[in-house]
Amino acid sequence: MRATATFSQNPLLQSSGLPAFADIKPEQVEPAFNYLLAELEKQLTILEANIQPTWTGLIEPLEKLTERLNWSWGILNHLMGVKNSPELRIAYEQVQPQVVQFLNILGQSKPIYNAFKAIRNSYTWETLDSAQQRIIKAAIRDAELSGVGLEGESRQRFNAIQMELAELGTRFANHILDATKSFILILTTLDDIDGLPSSLLSLAAQAARTAGEENATAEHGPWYITLDFPSYFPFMQHSTRRDLREKVYKAYITRASSGELDNNPLITRILELRKELAQLIGFETFAELSLASKMAQDVTSVEKLLEELRQASYNAAVKDLDKLKAFAKNRKAAEAENLQHWDISFWAERQQEEQFAFTAEELRPYFPLPQVLDGLFGLVKRLFGVTITPADGQAPVWHEDVGYFQIADKYGEIIAYFYLDAYSRPAEKRGGAWMDACIHRKQIKENAVTTIRLPVAYLICNQTPPVDGNPSLMAFDEVETLFHEFGHGLHHMLTKVNYLEAAGINNVEWDAVELPSQFMENWCYDRQTLLGMAKHYQTGEPLPEHYYQKLLAARNYMSGSAMLRQIYFSSVDWELHHRYRPNSQETVTDVQKRIPKLTTVLPPLPEDGFLCAFGHIFAGGYAAGYYSYKWAEVLSADAFAAFEEAGLEDEAAIHDIGRRYRDTILALGGSQHPMDVFKTFRGREPSTKALLKHNGLLTDP
Repeated sequence: MRATATFSQNPLLQSSGLPAFADIKPEQVEPAFNYLLAELEKQLTILEANIQPTWTGLIEPLEKLTERLNWSWGILNHLMGVKNSPELRIAYEQVQPQVVQFLNILGQSKPIYNAFKAIRNSYTWETLDSAQQRIIKAAIRDAELSGVGLEGESRQRFNAIQMELAELGTRFANHILDATKSFILILTTLDDIDGLPSSLLSLAAQAARTAGEENATAEHGPWYITLDFPSYFPFMQHSTRRDLREKVYKAYITRASSGELDNNPLITRILELRKELAQLIGFETFAELSLASKMAQDVTSVEKLLEELRQASYNAAVKDLDKLKAFAKNRKAAEAENLQHWDISFWAERQQEEQFAFTAEELRPYFPLPQVLDGLFGLVKRLFGVTITPADGQAPVWHEDVGYFQIADKYGEIIAYFYLDAYSRPAEKRGGAWMDACIHRKQIKENAVTTIRLPVAYLICNQTPPVDGNPSLMAFDEVETLFHEFGHGLHHMLTKVNYLEAAGINNVEWDAVELPSQFMENWCYDRQTLLGMAKHYQTGEPLPEHYYQKLLAARNYMSGSAMLRQIYFSSVDWELHHRYRPNSQETVTDVQKRIPKLTTVLPPLPEDGFLCAFGHIFAGGYAAGYYSYKWAEVLSADAFAAFEEAGLEDEAAIHDIGRRYRDTILALGGSQHPMDVFKTFRGREPSTKALLKHNGLLTDP
């Protein structure tokens, strides 16, 4: 009885509803998962023995089983991202192999696979709606990609690879977090901080106080510069100390590339294992395996897009660098003839200041987070007819800075909720920004009563925190990031699909997932949206018109360079997962040196180890899929062009197109193929024209 009571009180075994974050302790992880996995294995055995090849006899009981695991495992992964600690890592690493093992058993269940195929081939197939059919087809495909067709030693090897890859991905991410935390540049003199804006000095003094310098102030220091992006990037933009910029830049590009935290051996091993895994289930390369569940039809389609965008951006990037060198030369800069990587952000910021007559720091006071949220929520109401209000206190949170919000439709009925964790916490929170699902929308039938379980999202950013009594004053790129992640959140929260496996982002091809997020970024430049939210945090004064015009003018500043950079990342990812042959004469480093010849105009430094911090492809879901950002950006730019063509000042048109966008792109989730969804919204297939136009790279009228 004592054990039962203990397990019933374990918050990780709650299985449904909002997680009780404050009650979750690392020491509860191992007993929770030992108990849960044992229970799920029993349930799986019973399901396999009594399986019925029907929707209610297979999909519904299978969904209940997987949801129990996904609920608990999802919380643990979430906490690893936002509240990381040595104790939590140990607990996670203890249970991860067991979870992977169970997922392999589930994914390779022959009775379940055969039952899915039986439904697909039965006379009842035509009685299922399109969403149900797509879910079943995806389940059959995913089982095959999970090795359901393997036997004996091949299956054992496949499962061993899955286990090792999971462990390597966790180590890779932890190494990045630890390497980022390990570097601190301590500034103590006025010469050290020359050029740095007051917002960074406040942040750097706060970092010093956190590290034990109790008397550190923005005025007198000491100031701690870290590799956390809200600290690193403004330093690179504004420090006049070229020697210090070089030091910080080199520390940033060599994170996790040497010593105890070296990710290089992990990269080599991950690539070896991925190729072997792909070949075990009949693919020549991991890239081909990746495309089996993507929107892009084949390797040629991906490479065609990347080459088209490379050609459109390369010459523009060359001109960008030439102009920057000329600008630095005119300013009598000693380094003008030999600009290095640590000079680019600094001189680009000076060039923008002169060319557009404003600084990024000048804009921060106009973008306090509360005001930006008001503007974002106002836009969502304008486009999609929903109202967002705070719901703090209605849900447990993992940190006091986390907010909780609710979304209501035009009738006032609550349809979704979300958490917002906005601020950087480098000691425990991984860098970057992301959206994840806490709870998925689902239709539930109990005791002859049908209800809809509402979706809940996690929205995570790493923006500048409140400092010295001021609210979080956001850089404009932080505003864009917030809009981006909220687009993902809307995809999850405004779905109308009632089948869990196709609700929101579920069952959406990975290279289409970024469409709603990148779509929202475009609205940051919409006059009504921007001027509606940009108000000075002290005076309430709206952003002056001349700033808006300058922002518009600066939008495509060095856009060729920005696009080429993404093509570089995408190409390295693609090359490593498609053409690179592990254990051949060419090394990973050789690939990293070869690709830049066509995709960069300022070659990387010999010691550049950016791959060692490329968590997207080695510790995330973008392996052989980083191209997805550009693939989806074509879709998102074309979708936004529908609003532009109708007229952004035409409220009636914006209302109509907004509702159509909501009813297609957002509402249909993974119930239809994304190309069909896009064509329903746009009336045709997508074109790259809108993307090139938005980036100022369209050569033809």
